Amino acid sequence: MPSLCFINLVIIFCSLPPALGADPYVFYDWTVSYITAAPLGVKQQVIGINGEFPGPVLNVTTNWNVVINVKNHLDEPLLLTWNGIQHRKNSWQDGVSGTNCPIQPGWNWTYDFQVKDQIGSFFYFPSLNFQRASGGYGGITINNRAIIPLPFALPDADVTLFITDWYTKSHKELRKDIESGTNLGIPDGVLINGVGPFRFDESIVLDGFPFLTINVEAGKTYRFRVHNVGISTSLNFRIQNHNLLLVETEGSYTVQQNYANLDIHVGQSFSFLVTMDQNASSDYYVVASPRFVNSSSWAKATGVAILHYSNSQGLASGPLPDPPNDFDRYFSMNQARSIRWNVSAGAARPNPQGSFKYGEITVTDVYVLLNRPAELINGKWRTTLNGISYLTPETPLKLAQQFNISGVYKLDFPNKLMNRPAKLDTSLINGTFKGFMEIIFQNNDTTVQNYHLDGYAFFVVGMDIGVWTENSRGTYNKWDGVARCTTQVFPGAWTAILVSLDSAGIWNLRAQNLDSWYLGQELYVSVVNPESDGSEAALPDNAIYCGLLSSLQKDQAQRVKFSGSPSVSSSRATILVLLIVAFEAFIR
Repeated sequence: MPSLCFINLVIIFCSLPPALGADPYVFYDWTVSYITAAPLGVKQQVIGINGEFPGPVLNVTTNWNVVINVKNHLDEPLLLTWNGIQHRKNSWQDGVSGTNCPIQPGWNWTYDFQVKDQIGSFFYFPSLNFQRASGGYGGITINNRAIIPLPFALPDADVTLFITDWYTKSHKELRKDIESGTNLGIPDGVLINGVGPFRFDESIVLDGFPFLTINVEAGKTYRFRVHNVGISTSLNFRIQNHNLLLVETEGSYTVQQNYANLDIHVGQSFSFLVTMDQNASSDYYVVASPRFVNSSSWAKATGVAILHYSNSQGLASGPLPDPPNDFDRYFSMNQARSIRWNVSAGAARPNPQGSFKYGEITVTDVYVLLNRPAELINGKWRTTLNGISYLTPETPLKLAQQFNISGVYKLDFPNKLMNRPAKLDTSLINGTFKGFMEIIFQNNDTTVQNYHLDGYAFFVVGMDIGVWTENSRGTYNKWDGVARCTTQVFPGAWTAILVSLDSAGIWNLRAQNLDSWYLGQELYVSVVNPESDGSEAALPDNAIYCGLLSSLQKDQAQRVKFSGSPSVSSSRATILVLLIVAFEAFIR
């Protein structure tokens, strides 16, 4: 019996002594399914992972290898994407429609990637069909290796928070609204870690809502990792009577500055150190409230959790701590500009972050990407970048490239808005391997838009109100602009980034706002190593095939189940993975 032989081999190799100094593996077994929850007091169907909403936090360390067997128990195709994980030269693990065929209902697929030379706070979520609006998200925490010191004292504990605008409609209903040209409207609430607000106002919040309580000890310092995993709403985060000492964002240590509150836009992640230095005369509010909206009609959409000292003398009461002025773009923009890279701190490597002097590198390609509000194209509501609304092909781009299939996509994405009608197209940016690209996002919409590039961290070097011109480069920060993977672009404004294209693959550049993304505001950047020196990861043996390659797909057998998440030494883990691959090939 082949399965019994395989199990015996696994037992033998797991009993071998561990190798010294190798990169460990961690194994996870996840089932993605619908579960019933009532985050706003109304029972609804949400997407859970192993029955949890939000899903589990991946807590790993720099250079660890992560193997996650994902089983799709939804009623529609699924992919998980790893927001901010760079997948060095391995876009096969990206989990978006341009690189992977979806995991069909009842199927499973094993992701296998290394968090190579990374630290910081990130999150994962389902990338297809507006599913993030129903959950399926969770955190990714990548810790420093022991030999790399933190640029601050080790905090007493970690607290991960997910803040999100939330609707009681399902993601299926919401995407139908978007397709018909109906705006999302005011959210039914803002969740913190999957639950609704504390009853801070009896006229707004009904009695009986579940809410989050964060238990802390006086005098201790906690690292709060806060992720905006929402649909389209920028949220202002604050903790009553406590300073937020910003120390990291999306894999980069920042210049350490105190904030009374910070705007966190869709898709962004921040780390704060918060010291419990109050007298605990009562509990304290933790607040996430919408920005750039009409506050009177959006009052119900306020997320409130409770910070509870162990020696607290009573319940939180009274008004919430004040947010900034709702429509003050300059306040939020100046706040964003104040976030700087800590160029003297090491991160994943011992050398200082500032040793990569991005301001001295010659730019090889420039793209000015103009977005517009949704418009009718061929009778359907679509959004565009430079007049092109992305058309998802049945055959993923990366597979088409691998098998030299012509006609799936074109490498002709325009570097500026062309004087022609908007259209649907599968057009890619032809990136230069080891080139240095400048991208300017120009926001012609009336709301904050947020953009993310998979596979890379980019340098946010400038932003301002108005239209970007060549002269705008004179305002760029060419020394300590923060390196991150998601940036905001304010309405009627621009944001400029610089990115070093040193990782071969096909990489997704997208709007993080789900409504803009779903209607077509995305594209892909193809980065090909002309020397073909084998530095890019090979096609995975467990690849799923679809579209023009459907004939290559064999009947899918159930993958090996990993119990728990133990770390395993590199030599044993490598053999284990090879055995798994061989076993899967044998039983197909």
